[in-house]
Amino acid sequence: MADDLNPLHLGQSSALPASPEEAVLDYVPNPREGSLYLVRFAAPEFTSLCPVTGQPDFAHIVIDYAPGASIVESKSLKLFLGAFRNHCGFHEDVTVGIGQRLMDEMKPVWLRIGGYWYPRGGIPIDVFWQSGEAPKGLWVPDQGVASYRGRG
Repeated sequence: MADDLNPLHLGQSSALPASPEEAVLDYVPNPREGSLYLVRFAAPEFTSLCPVTGQPDFAHIVIDYAPGASIVESKSLKLFLGAFRNHCGFHEDVTVGIGQRLMDEMKPVWLRIGGYWYPRGGIPIDVFWQSGEAPKGLWVPDQGVASYRGRG
């Protein structure tokens, strides 16, 4: 985790990390600390590798959070998510791991993540995790990702 006052990626040229573990997420002070609001990041072309076959797995990842004292800097989040391209992991571990790392480091008021994975072996796998109940008064819209329908 980078220092709040000296983010590593903001305004800098940054290479894609070799792994999620090597990725450094930058956090900056929340300009609206004390206000209850929701931030949404969507990564519709997320990729990781199947730990069994080594083949790519694809997902639409949606991250919603209510900030506390800090917010995640979007470029560092993009680099972190991109680092999964060469990472082998089951859908459940990848999705929940992303949510838990953000929760542990950023310490938002509330966070949820939806991993909408495209079929592997003919079965789509959707994985959901949240830090607890949403705070009273927080507007939490539907994540807007339809269930996989195949031929429709």
